[in-house]
Parts: sequence; structure tokens; C-alpha cells
Amino acid sequence: MTPEDDGKSERADVQSKGASPDDQSITRRNLLRAGLALGMVSVAVGVASVVRSLFSPANPPSPVEAQTTTPTVTKTVTATVTQAGGNQTAIASSSSASTSTATTSTSSSPFPQLMIANVSDLVESQPVSFNYPLEETPNILVKLGVKAAGGVGPDGDIVAYSVICQHLGCVVAYLPTGTGPGCAKSYKAPGPEAYCCCHGSIYDLVNGAAVIGGPAPRPVPQVTLSVDDSGNIFAVGMGPPTIFGHDTGSSNVLGDLQGGTPVSG
Repeated sequence: MTPEDDGKSERADVQSKGASPDDQSITRRNLLRAGLALGMVSVAVGVASVVRSLFSPANPPSPVEAQTTTPTVTKTVTATVTQAGGNQTAIASSSSASTSTATTSTSSSPFPQLMIANVSDLVESQPVSFNYPLEETPNILVKLGVKAAGGVGPDGDIVAYSVICQHLGCVVAYLPTGTGPGCAKSYKAPGPEAYCCCHGSIYDLVNGAAVIGGPAPRPVPQVTLSVDDSGNIFAVGMGPPTIFGHDTGSSNVLGDLQGGTPVSG
């Protein structure tokens, strides 16, 4: 066999085994490049994770919820009331002209303000008569001597009530403790009361004029009172029920302002 035949035989053996040495070299270089690229990507991902961990807080703050605060507004209205000289609603020691200041919770009340008397002028169990809120609706102001529901003054014992009976509209009389009415001399009041001689209705003036006897279906209305820093006592409104004859029995006290002439301060 000649040398040329030997070369051809070697090349035939190489071809029969697969790729040539050059092809194998190229394949190895491509694998190395791919491995290097994957390694660089892995390094870049690792670096990014480290940077993110350094600059991001472990526990990000939660959003702050807005808080709504409703302001509280307190409104005080000062009204000036003049008591005219000779006004029949004042007791004798208050007959001269005077000007007083009363503080009320609102200026929108439809009821007038009327000065009735001064705390220092009152004598226990001696009622003072006055008309309110109309010239045609009589009431009494009295110092009971015991603390009472709705009472004002230093001892909380000064109250005022309508004297029109809730039964049929007769006028009731004030009874101090231990006294009796002229129409029923055998009766003695166990406490400060209002007594109606028409049909015997009895009202407990210590406890909101609650009916404790007779046919009256409901209490006589209580006059809302206010006292200023000088001790002047003002009528400033009416409590329910309405005065007899003014939408009788209603809880809407605005009925007390209908059917007559409002008083003036």
C-alpha cells in the first residue's frame, strides 16, 4: 500500500467516527461562551438582589388613613331684657325700671323672655303671679323650700307652673305643705301642691306637677326658667304638655303661643 493510500484510509477512519477536529474545537468554544454568558447573568441577578436589599426597607410603611375631625362649636347668645316700671308681672320690690342680661342656649327660640322676679325677693311658699307666654295665660312662680324637678336658684327649689287645670280649664290654687283648700278643709297637702276646687285635681309641684288626685289627665305645664348672675329670674319657654285650651294635650309647645297676645319683656 502506498503512503497516499494510507492517508486516504486515515481520513476515511476520521469521517467514519464523526466530526472533524476543527468542528470539535468550534463546538467546545461555543459551549464555553454559553457557559460564560450564563455565569454573567447569574452574577448580575445576584448583584441586583443585594442592591435591592440594601436600599429597600424590610417593612415598608403602610399608608396613613385620613382622619376626619368634626369641630365642636359652642354658641352663646346674650340677650338684654328690660323690666318696665309698674309691670304687673313683677313683685313690688322690682317695680322700678331695670335692665338685666340673660344667657340662653339659642337665639332662635320663638318664646319671649320675661323677667319675673329676683331670687332675693322671693319668700318661701308665697307665690308670685305672672302671665306667660301670652297675656291671657296665668302662672305662678314659687319657692317651694325643697329641691324640685326643673327648679332653679341656689337651692333648686324655685319653680313656675301654669295655673290652668288640665281637666276642664279651671284655675288651680297653690297649697303649701300641711295646708288645705277652702273647698275641702279636711284635706291637708303632704307637700307643695296645686289643687283644683272644681273637681279635685291635685298636682305635685315637687315632681313636675304629676297628677296625684282627681280627674286631670295630665300635669299642668311647667314654665322654663333661667337665672342670670344678678339673681334675676326669667321665663324663657314652656314645657309640654300645652296649656289647656291651646291644642290641649299636645306635646308641641308652639301651641302655647297661639290664640292670644304674646307678653313683652
